[in-house]
Amino acid sequence: MTASWPLLLYALAGVAAGLLALRSGIPAAPLAGALLGAGLLSMSGRVEPAQWPAGTRTVLEIAIGTVIGTSLTSGTVAELRQLWRPALLITLTLVLTGIVVGLWCGRLLGIDPVVALLGAAPGGISGMSLVGAEFGVGAAVAALHALRLITVLLVLPLVVKLVARGAGSGLPPGG
Repeated sequence: MTASWPLLLYALAGVAAGLLALRSGIPAAPLAGALLGAGLLSMSGRVEPAQWPAGTRTVLEIAIGTVIGTSLTSGTVAELRQLWRPALLITLTLVLTGIVVGLWCGRLLGIDPVVALLGAAPGGISGMSLVGAEFGVGAAVAALHALRLITVLLVLPLVVKLVARGAGSGLPPGG
């Protein structure tokens, strides 16, 4: 098989599973679906490992940074004037907790400490798996974050609904 065929097959598997996951309605479903589709194909062993052209990861990192960056607006700055204290508290707590949990998992469960630290870090799946790839553990980090993300996306909306209803919060109708 020529070098481009595996890439095409992985891309098709990722797109198909991403579009299928999109129908689920959960946040970040296309990302999780694409990860699952390409990952299952890769793990099947039926297609040779992907050999992405040099610079692909850099282009993707720039694209992800651009997408995230364009979501920041002047309204974001205005919100941060109100939310800087909780943002600081949440960030410090999550980073410190991630470090403690990562080190703890590395020791108690005997997993690679780099995988444990990056897997427990409070970043998103795309960013953290790209950081993991820099250390040669991108797939393991992506797997941990995918499991975390899917769990959070399934559990947290239910908790928010319960808390909001209990607090008399004005959820949208049917929400």
